[in-house]
Amino acid sequence: MRMLESLNAPGLPAPAGHYSHAIVHHGMAYLAGQLPHVPGDPGRKPGTIEEQARQVLANVDQVLAACGSRRDRVLRCTVYVSDIAHWPAVNKVYAEFFGGHRPARSVVPVNELHHGYAIEVEVTAAVDE
Repeated sequence: MRMLESLNAPGLPAPAGHYSHAIVHHGMAYLAGQLPHVPGDPGRKPGTIEEQARQVLANVDQVLAACGSRRDRVLRCTVYVSDIAHWPAVNKVYAEFFGGHRPARSVVPVNELHHGYAIEVEVTAAVDE
């Protein structure tokens, strides 16, 4: 049985606050909300909502890999967007990312997100033990 494990994904910026990128426990990975930070280039910020969506999902992929999971093992996804008008573009990128896999999902419009980003994504995924 796997113990409670707190981890940060190699290659992504370390969390600035009191949290981890993910917690793995009993075959499940609980990912903290990921922002579209560009690994290795902290000054670069993706511009369009499509670019931000692709980057945030790439960051989710990195955290999943660090947990021993992958996108086709995602059970639930919460997507926070700063403007619901972004949703059609985000949904298109999201569908490309997940392909035929359709995890349970919630979309939450919010007034603003940290660092002025337009999207944040958190997921829960199964982990192969």
